[in-house]
Amino acid sequence: MHSDRGSQYASGRFQALLKDQGYVCSMSRKGNCWDNAPAESFFPTLQTELIHQRRFETREQAKQEIFEYIEVFYNRQRKHSTLGYRTPAEFDTLHRKAA
Repeated sequence: MHSDRGSQYASGRFQALLKDQGYVCSMSRKGNCWDNAPAESFFPTLQTELIHQRRFETREQAKQEIFEYIEVFYNRQRKHSTLGYRTPAEFDTLHRKAA
């Protein structure tokens, strides 16, 4: 589980709960919140473009449709202005070739 360093997430009680449930905690260094920015941008987009428009019959249906949204639409079809109006897959391919 990844979170910021908020006191509720860093508390011994919460950390023990994570450990008891088999989760590994991931937190960025103090004052380094940049790794949360992509997730904080992505999840409202997911909710707006998929979740709020749907009513899923089962958890499995939700998992499948969210997977398809991310892997088929978001990564391979949806153009992103921050990536020069390329898809994440196109952007990744360009930068792998350049490396």
